Amino acid sequence: MFKAIYLTRDNDQFAARIAELGDDALDFATAGADVTVAVEYSTINYKDALALTDKSPIVRKWPMVAGIDAAGTVVASSHPLWKPGEKVVLTGWGVGESHWGGLAQKAKFKGDWLVAPPAPFGTKQAMAIGTAGFTAALCVSALERYGITRAHGDVLVTGATGGVGSIAIALLAARGYRVVASTGKLAEADYLKSLGAADVIDRAELSAPGKPLQKERWAAVVDSVGSHTLANACAQTRAEGAVAACGLAQGMDFPSTVAPFILRGVSLLGVNSVLVPRPRREAAWQLLAQSLDRAKLDAMTRVVPLAEAFDVARDLIAGKVRGRVVVDVNR
Repeated sequence: MFKAIYLTRDNDQFAARIAELGDDALDFATAGADVTVAVEYSTINYKDALALTDKSPIVRKWPMVAGIDAAGTVVASSHPLWKPGEKVVLTGWGVGESHWGGLAQKAKFKGDWLVAPPAPFGTKQAMAIGTAGFTAALCVSALERYGITRAHGDVLVTGATGGVGSIAIALLAARGYRVVASTGKLAEADYLKSLGAADVIDRAELSAPGKPLQKERWAAVVDSVGSHTLANACAQTRAEGAVAACGLAQGMDFPSTVAPFILRGVSLLGVNSVLVPRPRREAAWQLLAQSLDRAKLDAMTRVVPLAEAFDVARDLIAGKVRGRVVVDVNR
């Protein structure tokens, strides 16, 4: 038996609870799953919060064990890459959406989805990073592949106190970029500067409808907000700059024009963290291992027991969560 956050829908009636499930239930969780993991830690990302609060149709198969991330120890494997006793990390691949997820004490995944947590990270710190931090690393990688360097100028990070934003600031600052953080929580300016932000601006400067082209301010942008914020970020990006877009906290719409792209040569780089092939996935984790300060990661992270995941999800949707929350599934 193991505990899990179990999501059900019956005649449009949604329910989320901690359930006791038998090990045999894992055989029906994911077709072709070949690695059983004793989960040690999971986390609450924005997508998890949407699923746990039923605010968006994240779940595509019912019933569902929630959690798009997991980290723990292999207890059984028929996959050639993994042996019992090895530590593994899972992010993405539709887990918690179409396949049973990681907010549970036990899970069964496809071995091809797993990676080993790179030194110096253990399973707890891997989940302090989670999909949010992994996405931040993919954004930084996308900007650097495009050719953005510290010499080009300021990099804007929107949604700065969130998980993606917090880790993006720490990564960019560690790699020598001058970072400007955009937030609706100006009282958190000291926190953002402790992560490496040089300046902090009010998100109100970006969140309302704006002109198609505006004063050039940013060499590059990491945006997890979408909607008018993304449109204004593009309109303020310098010629030949790039915007890495990875989220929709303000909305899924993109009320912009082609002006920044055809008149300034701005590039919009889409970042999807779910179906990332192994080489890029491992490269992103190596970037995190090289550039993410563990003390800063610890400073932006708190740990909660499994039962508190529901409260965290509601707070995250309400914009009350700063940084990252790790879930100890065995507490």
